[in-house]
Amino acid sequence: MATRTHRSPVSYIDRTREYYAALGYTRPYAWAHHSDVPFAALAKPLSQSRVALVTTASPWQDDPTKKLKPFERHGVWAGDAAHPPAKLFTENLAWDKETTHTDDVESFLPLRHLKAAAQAGRIGSMGPRYYGVPTEYSQGRTEREDAPAILAMCREDKVDAVVLVAL
Repeated sequence: MATRTHRSPVSYIDRTREYYAALGYTRPYAWAHHSDVPFAALAKPLSQSRVALVTTASPWQDDPTKKLKPFERHGVWAGDAAHPPAKLFTENLAWDKETTHTDDVESFLPLRHLKAAAQAGRIGSMGPRYYGVPTEYSQGRTEREDAPAILAMCREDKVDAVVLVAL
């Protein structure tokens, strides 16, 4: 067998479509795309902006009877950014559980790094909350329900920009 000197690319799009098909979805996964992207330039410099984080993980439940099952829907939620969680629930999400882990919450909810960026003046301030949004197959539900709910919380918290740290 020949030794490879370079990595072979993994077609993430094909692999995702195959994965959802194996779960029983009848329509191939379609990646979200928007010609009229709802993003906008910041109204003020980042160094003057309030920034928050969005995660796709769920709140941790110590009670195993309350834990989400794989692909079980959970709603949009928020947590206190001043008190980062020790754990978040990620078992219901699709990530390479054989190669990596999610024991280090800071790797996918870097609140301490965001606080450090505020202290260093790279951002104006850190939002008072971080937000959680479900990851699921339905782009329609994400657009109709989840995105507007996150936007409403951001507006309530006077957040100028968010960083989505998807799992």
